[in-house]
Amino acid sequence: EVQLVESGGGLVQAGGSLSLSCAASGFTFDDYAIAWFRQVPGKEREGVACISRPDGRTWYADSVKGRFTISDDNAKSTVNLQMNNLKPEDTAVYYCAVDPTRNDNRWFHPVYDYWGQGTQVTVSS
Repeated sequence: EVQLVESGGGLVQAGGSLSLSCAASGFTFDDYAIAWFRQVPGKEREGVACISRPDGRTWYADSVKGRFTISDDNAKSTVNLQMNNLKPEDTAVYYCAVDPTRNDNRWFHPVYDYWGQGTQVTVSS
């Protein structure tokens, strides 16, 4: 059974940094994509960063490009999201998700079959 557990959320001032981790386990497939999405109440879930395994290609939403970095720690079976220069509009619940098909429509959240429980990130102005 695939399990995803996010950690690292919290409260930070604008301009600060946070690092999120997604501990992934239970995979029975070798090729997949892991993405970070975020959601605020009343809005659609938004994809912000994605990494493909095993090749390591990465993609970023325009809203976070240059500020967020997704990375893969295979030794720890985690995918990390380093978030720098945070803005109040980055406030959201952040989720990691897995797509076993590595669909090209990577920002379309229904293509992801597995989701973590989410971690809250709050950026104060």
